[in-house]
Amino acid sequence: MTSAIERFAGESYVSLTTYRRDGTGVPTAVWCAAEGDALYIWTAADTWKVKRIRRRADVTVAACSRLGKLRSEPVPGRAEICDAADSDRTRELIRRKYGWFGRLSIALSLWRRGREGSVGLRVTFPAAGTIHSTA
Repeated sequence: MTSAIERFAGESYVSLTTYRRDGTGVPTAVWCAAEGDALYIWTAADTWKVKRIRRRADVTVAACSRLGKLRSEPVPGRAEICDAADSDRTRELIRRKYGWFGRLSIALSLWRRGREGSVGLRVTFPAAGTIHSTA
């Protein structure tokens, strides 16, 4: 058994499920990077997932393919929208993990949207949040 953070740290994509007002889950395949006790996700600030997290912080995270096909069971967590400093930290983590493609994606985003146009999301998991490895 491994912690959710350890499990997702090595994944290229995770499926982040956020919830609409009516409780319907909306999964989205996203990049992530782990640091400390949290998983960090980088996204555009005006996305629906950010709006949904403002209303409801509970989420689920699962390993997935680039197209969103789940490769693990979803793990419940809580998401928060990072402030400017933590959003900068999230960008740096993504740059490091995803190499030249991550650096290019973030550079283009900063050029197109500016610094306030994207944010980091910090996802934490319950202390007992362990999952069985499928590898």
